[in-house]
Amino acid sequence: MANYEDLIRLQAKIVPELIETMETRYNILRTVKACQPVGRRLLASRMGLGERWIRAELELLKALALLEGSLEGYRISAHGEKLLHDLQPYIHQLQGLTLLERELEERLGLQRVIVVPGNSDEDPGVKSDMGQAVGRLLINQLRSHTVIAVTGGTTMARVVEAMPKVAGMEGLLVLPARGGLGEEVELQANTIAARLAAKLTGSYRLLHAPDNPGLEALITLSGEPRIKEVVSLLKRADILIHGIGQAEEMIGRRGLEANEAQAILAKGAVGEAFGYYFDKKGLIVHTTPSIGIGLEDLPQIKTVIAAAGGASKARAILAVLSSGHRKALVTDEAAARGIINMLEH
Repeated sequence: MANYEDLIRLQAKIVPELIETMETRYNILRTVKACQPVGRRLLASRMGLGERWIRAELELLKALALLEGSLEGYRISAHGEKLLHDLQPYIHQLQGLTLLERELEERLGLQRVIVVPGNSDEDPGVKSDMGQAVGRLLINQLRSHTVIAVTGGTTMARVVEAMPKVAGMEGLLVLPARGGLGEEVELQANTIAARLAAKLTGSYRLLHAPDNPGLEALITLSGEPRIKEVVSLLKRADILIHGIGQAEEMIGRRGLEANEAQAILAKGAVGEAFGYYFDKKGLIVHTTPSIGIGLEDLPQIKTVIAAAGGASKARAILAVLSSGHRKALVTDEAAARGIINMLEH
């Protein structure tokens, strides 16, 4: 790490334009990878750069065998993939993300924080980068017969999409952490659990229960043998991966009645994670009854990974993390800097 710091300091003194060029070309490769196949016009628009300028850069990167071009658009080559991987620690240090990670770990009491460059509110490719980061973190924690629980949502869907294939681990089991919201099938915890199991070459079980049942339905469902079996397995989870939502957004996704929604927000709810709504101090102000993992289960889970990003989610992330129990966070630079800013004011 010190070597990178020395190198960056020297480069900034003697060839400052080199650093800017390297960052730009790194971002081009990263964006192509996230959007491939992608044309020049879309890429220029996505990155906020001139089309003529981006064309010259793409042709250069193609000549260096880092990109491949076709009628469909540009794709990153195997050489480009390796270069992105090799450059990642350097770019991380260059952009000050390593220091940002350490500061968040210290101030939030987390064991591990990973910050990827960018703002997922503006660039969908950043969620893919977060997905890859979660994947690396997860793979390092995997052992034979590991039980993994995962929630639903857009971030979790992108996490699984960006996960590399893993083989050679015996008895991996993936479970949906909670019942399903009334949303697109692709975003439901059951679907995400099945897809993650495929990526990990493991098995999965489904939890056929709504996320917000009435009390009577909750009692009935809790006694159903298949659901009891999945809940029993969830209580033995070794790893939990979950997203974090903005309270108002999650209220809408759950389709709560207007009176209930207003009451939750009136209590100061700003963030939500697996059915619990938190205020800015990390206090629970409302709980949505459901079947699956609850807050009381988190202390027994060895690895709890929260994944969420975007400047708009900074307040929600801080609220949920302030409640304790999380051990790791994967986020983006925009959210991370937003959190630091709120901690300082």
